[in-house]
Formats: sequence, structure tokens, C-alpha cells
Amino acid sequence: MKTLGVTGGIGSGKSTVCRLFEDLGARVFVADDVAKQLMQQDPAVRRAIVDAFGPASYDEAGRLDRAYLAQQVFSDEENVARINAIVHPRVFDAFREEARRAEQEGVELLVHEAALIFEAGGDRHLDAVAVVDAPEDVRVRRVVERDGVAPEQVRARMRHQLPPEELRRRADFVIDNSGAEDALHSQVQAVYDAMVTSDAEASPDA
Repeated sequence: MKTLGVTGGIGSGKSTVCRLFEDLGARVFVADDVAKQLMQQDPAVRRAIVDAFGPASYDEAGRLDRAYLAQQVFSDEENVARINAIVHPRVFDAFREEARRAEQEGVELLVHEAALIFEAGGDRHLDAVAVVDAPEDVRVRRVVERDGVAPEQVRARMRHQLPPEELRRRADFVIDNSGAEDALHSQVQAVYDAMVTSDAEASPDA
């Protein structure tokens, strides 16, 4: 079994690309969904978040206050590092468990979808990383339409991610998601074929 990271800046279309990988037979591990689950349900994670950001991180019903936490995190680089240190190691633990299950079940390609693979050192746990990219104005428009937020809020989040040129430089594959759907599908197919037919040795951490 091979493992492939799929990353890219906000609005680049990672989820769309991962759905195409699923259509080809890959299994997809969505790091953001796992992180949300951990922050809501894992007692150790909840305690660490309250210690770092205060009891207002959760409402009276015990639900994570995402708006409050986002306000705390995205306004301060140190707080970004603090939340990442709480959540990312546990997400990678969950990914390793999923990789073991997938291999036992005969899955050929396990895809790890995450916005911050390189920033969190996740590339060390993967056989290869594909970066999804699109022009900044396209990405901003997509997020504004999807989330109903202001463009400046989107750009503020972008500043906490590696610039596209650095992502491209570090990528094993680059998937351009600025054109037609057919072109995107062809690129995903090419990456899938390259991964499942590759004779490269698997990462020892995968």
C-alpha cells in the first residue's frame, strides 16, 4: 500500500480532488474531520485547549466554540503553534491506525487530506505529497461563496499557510485546479496511476 498526502492552500480544491481519488478506489483520511472530532470528544485534547485558550473555548453544552477559537488562533502566530501542537500529533496517530487498517484490507492507496501537511511535518509519514493549486483570486472567490466570509478573512487565513510557490517546490506532484473538470480528472488519474504502479519503497513511518 502507498500513502499520498493531498494538500494546498485554502480554496484550492483539496476535497474535490480527494473525491476523484475515492472514485478511482483510494481510501481518503480527512485530517480536518478527525481534528474536529478530537477537539470535541477527546478529553485530553479538550483539557489542553481549555488550558491554552480558556473555558470560553467550549459553550455551556460542552460544544467547541469554533468562532471563538478561530478568533484566538488566527490573530496570533504563537496561538497557531499552540493549537497545532495539541491537535496534529494526535491526528497523525489516528492516520497511522487508519494506515494499518487499510493495509490489512488490501487498499492500494491511502490519501491523507490536510491543509498543513508540510507545516506539521506530515510529509515524513507519507510516500508522496500532491499539492492542489489555483490562482489566489479563484481560491478567495471559492471560499467567500462557500463559507459566506469576507475576502479579507480568507486572506488572513492564507497568511498562516505556506505560499503556493513553496508548496509547489516541495510537492512530488502538482495538481492544477484552475481549469476544466476533465483536466482535473486527468491529472488525478495520472497521480493515482503513478502511485499504485510505483516501485518506490514505502516510507518507514507510513
